[in-house]
Amino acid sequence: MTPIDTLILARRVVPVAGPTRVLEDHAVAVHHGHIEAVVPAAEARERFEPAEVVELDDHVLLPGFINAHTHAAMNLMRGIANDMPLMPWLTEHIWPIESAFMSPGFVAEGTDLAMAEMLRSGTTCFNDMYFFPDVVAERVDAAGMRAAVGMIVIDFPTVWAANAAEYLDKGLAVRDAWRGHERITPVFAPHAPYTVSDEPLEKIRTYADEMDLRVHMHVHETAFEVNDALEKTGERPLARLDRLGLLTPNFLAVHMTQLTDDEIDHCAHTGVHVLHSPESNLKLASGLCPVQRLIDAGVNVALGTDGAASNNDLDMIGEMRTAAFSGKLAGARPDAAAVSADTALEMATLGGARALGLDEITGSIEPGKAADLCAVDLSAIETAPMFDPVAAVVYNASRERVTDTWVAGRRLLADRRLTTLDEAQLLDTAARWRDTLAGHARQPAARRSAE
Repeated sequence: MTPIDTLILARRVVPVAGPTRVLEDHAVAVHHGHIEAVVPAAEARERFEPAEVVELDDHVLLPGFINAHTHAAMNLMRGIANDMPLMPWLTEHIWPIESAFMSPGFVAEGTDLAMAEMLRSGTTCFNDMYFFPDVVAERVDAAGMRAAVGMIVIDFPTVWAANAAEYLDKGLAVRDAWRGHERITPVFAPHAPYTVSDEPLEKIRTYADEMDLRVHMHVHETAFEVNDALEKTGERPLARLDRLGLLTPNFLAVHMTQLTDDEIDHCAHTGVHVLHSPESNLKLASGLCPVQRLIDAGVNVALGTDGAASNNDLDMIGEMRTAAFSGKLAGARPDAAAVSADTALEMATLGGARALGLDEITGSIEPGKAADLCAVDLSAIETAPMFDPVAAVVYNASRERVTDTWVAGRRLLADRRLTTLDEAQLLDTAARWRDTLAGHARQPAARRSAE
């Protein structure tokens, strides 16, 4: 028998990749952080001698979810300004709070809180865009998660950097410090076309080409953004980014709610990845990304929650459901077959891995890949009777049904218990920041009249 670290015996395994959609009564053998084999449970018991056995009699074992777009430390501002559109939300509330309170400590504690929420929701990897990416990387390393850490760039000064050149310099230092790390991938993260001018974007394009790094950016998030750019420059933001040479397979375009057919075709032609955040788009009334049209054109679409300040959670199971439901109405005409449960699951796993350039490492349950996994208990009343485990996860389950999460073979959530983060301490931290920021929270608007 072959010695291994862990043998996970699952009632059902959904690999996402491969010829079989659902594997019944299978086992995943894990050794040195990677998947050794995916075989029938009876065969696994005969082949392997595990140091640990995890039995999941009523579960489905899935690839860990990949949150392809978020701002982790913004968990400390969860719901601080609700029920308003993007630009007033940013300029009147979020940016002033960040100016007053942003610090390495804020980012460290907010990131820890976010990672705890993500692990408890089955997320194993996230793509972050925020200040102090060096601190984010340190916290990810300590918690054992996987992340793409965004080297943020904007034109205006913050406590992290004074100008675009300093943002780039500090970002490149983060890249050098974490280059080659098993679980941390630096990416460029220019905030948006309306906050980053041409010169730094041209430098980012050059660096990204030379270093083969992803570029993660909010694009065409709202009609206001597109119309404002047209009024000021006569050019749509995507056209400007194309002129600057940024539209390549390394480009990750977040939101993309305002797209023409020609823009969709051009994204497919250039290999651009789209990062879809439906719940944030709905809450801010920004619009709906035409997901099925993008997929039909050949564009890879990944799924992200955005930050907890605009969502207001980091729940990828909920995000899959919302993506599937809203996607059926986002096309030229309603289509119940658009953005199926299987499509939503692929967007939340392998689609995210492709976008981040990690699809050879994670995103599916296959031998040789990292053991980034999550287990969802389908034994509850809410998922009974259960005819299709994929549909049950996407349409019926909640994140509270996630029992276990592994990253690189390490069990970071065991029977709903965090193993590398202190839940009680995190709750105390959240309460302290609530008291600190309470005076800046937007009070609910008066209820609208029914008339």
